[in-house]
Amino acid sequence: MRYGFTTGSCSAAAAKAAAYMLLTGNIKDRIIISTPSGKSFDAEILDIKRSSREVSCGVMKDGGDDPDVTTGSIVYAKVAYSEEEGGIITIDGGEGVGRVTKPGLDQPVGNAAINSVPRQMIEKEVREVMDALDFDGSLSVIISIPGGEQIAEKTFNPRLGVEGGLSILGTSGIVEPMSSQALLDTIRVELRQKKALGIEKIVVAPGNYGMDFMRETYGYDMNDAVKCSNYIGETLDMIAEFGFKDALLCGHIGKLIKVSGGIMNTHSKEADSRMELMAAAGIRAGLSTDVLSQILECVSTDAAYEVILSTGKQKAVMQEVISKVDYYLKKRVNGRYNIECLIFSNVYGLMGMTEGAERLIYGNR
Repeated sequence: MRYGFTTGSCSAAAAKAAAYMLLTGNIKDRIIISTPSGKSFDAEILDIKRSSREVSCGVMKDGGDDPDVTTGSIVYAKVAYSEEEGGIITIDGGEGVGRVTKPGLDQPVGNAAINSVPRQMIEKEVREVMDALDFDGSLSVIISIPGGEQIAEKTFNPRLGVEGGLSILGTSGIVEPMSSQALLDTIRVELRQKKALGIEKIVVAPGNYGMDFMRETYGYDMNDAVKCSNYIGETLDMIAEFGFKDALLCGHIGKLIKVSGGIMNTHSKEADSRMELMAAAGIRAGLSTDVLSQILECVSTDAAYEVILSTGKQKAVMQEVISKVDYYLKKRVNGRYNIECLIFSNVYGLMGMTEGAERLIYGNR
């Protein structure tokens, strides 16, 4: 299947082309950038507008074979000379790019919803042009997506606290196709291969965060692991099908909190009840109604956990979460093998684990 490029990659490519045209006075109808994934993006530059003080141009978003609501939109970058001193590159959002209105997201309240990695990509590509042309002044970059405010109504942005438009996203710079069957087929192949190699204990993680946490925290051999994406339930069934004896599910609280409600497909299109489930655990742990209301207003599980930390009852809350996750995992597995779980946060580290998780982590690898 064909992969595409993120809004972050489109922004960086447009900004690089605009910076080049501003500083050289020459037209640039194609530009190449390097994405964090290592793949190059050869972008066609569209709708070029130039003056002596600024240049604007766009790159069409192509999500590849992934069903992406932003595919076909044009991501614009306007690069202008700035009065700032010291070779500064300032980055902000314009038309169709949302603003952060609630805490707990990648950017602070008030900032344009241009996430950290896209900001780094934009700065890197513009800086590369400045350095190549020996320009030591400052530039401002404004990213916009005409029609973005209307497109954002089809996303979770308004609920998450991003108002007025889309977010500029992406950690790898590329959009990998999300065909359900293709992903499930890949998981099945990986499990079959590992079973054929004699592996009896499998680690399952929804994504790279879980894999990285196991490797960096426990020095775990991730050759004994598979990524299940959002398909936790179906992956658990496949593990039983291939006859593994033990499985350890390791995931970020933002994904696995959903499992505490029996949700086995954690894609946001299927279910997004993170705050409700955090609050439910809080009720069982005896949190006050005021704290519960604060949790329900949060936009991320890390932000909700910060509220819980202020009460000093985080261990009790997470024990409730773990207890429910354990219940639903074991209900799905139904005695076919031993299943344990570990939950973490990139901000707070290990948050909890089921009773038998340590045995799987430190046992014979």
